[in-house]
Amino acid sequence: MKKVFIDGSSGTTGLRIRERLAAREDIELMLLPEEQRKDTAARKEALNSADIAFLCLPDDAAREAVTLVENPDTVVIDTSTAHRTSPEWVYGFAEITGRETIKTAKRIANPGCHASGFVALIAPLIAAGALKKEARLSCFSLTGYSGGGKKMIADYENPQRSPLLGGPRQYALSQQHKHLKEMTLVSGLDLSPAFLPVVGDFYSGMEVSVPVFQSDLTVSTKEIAEVYRARYAKGLVFFNENADEEGFLSAVSLQGRDDMEISVYGNEERILLVSRFDNLGKGASGAAIQNMNLVLGAPENTGLCVKGERL
Repeated sequence: MKKVFIDGSSGTTGLRIRERLAAREDIELMLLPEEQRKDTAARKEALNSADIAFLCLPDDAAREAVTLVENPDTVVIDTSTAHRTSPEWVYGFAEITGRETIKTAKRIANPGCHASGFVALIAPLIAAGALKKEARLSCFSLTGYSGGGKKMIADYENPQRSPLLGGPRQYALSQQHKHLKEMTLVSGLDLSPAFLPVVGDFYSGMEVSVPVFQSDLTVSTKEIAEVYRARYAKGLVFFNENADEEGFLSAVSLQGRDDMEISVYGNEERILLVSRFDNLGKGASGAAIQNMNLVLGAPENTGLCVKGERL
């Protein structure tokens, strides 16, 4: 039985991973007493005793945790931003990076939530030559407030909260969001997109939209759908040709799930690419557990909440 340790299990991603793993009988979940949760010696021992270690920490703490790992057999899955564009780490998006690459990796960088939705839409089109690498794209991403961590959750759930939290709030106004580097690099784009993240008054769920003009494409709208069908024939990402709800698209449609839905709208001049998922699911903990399953040789959807049996 493989030993699994979560370093930082009190945060939203860590708690979700722990929740998903609690019922597993194929692993031993290693837990530190509350008084040792920040004890470096105790953490180091746990990290080096684990077959797989999840890092659910801020960036600097994640970098520090990696230096504590001396066991060459310990597989580290980092959910922070710290290593997502590092050439020494494997980008942990199975449907994009490739399952075989993840299966043998010792250092896996879990994708960011906004970045997951963007990369899932753009990387297959760039790889297929359907979208020009020099395209000037924009990305509108609507997320639930749990993506902001404990402080934002507390702010939104405070009975005396600001009335401004009752409406959608755009942020990262300086166009310097931490996900931009991985969005550009992993997708294969020459230029970073103009990125418009928006947090809404709902706990979890995510809807990422990328508008594309025909002048930046080399294929038709119908052929875009075929690219997605081929790329996402299996895995936790699936193409849905008729995903709208009577002309609307809700950001909470996949709330509580660990998979991702891809769809295409618009016409032959202006095309709208959309991905929907849970920011704590395929946007964080779901992808992390999927990566762990691949390393263990288990079915990708083991212990996850997904639509149907597609694997």
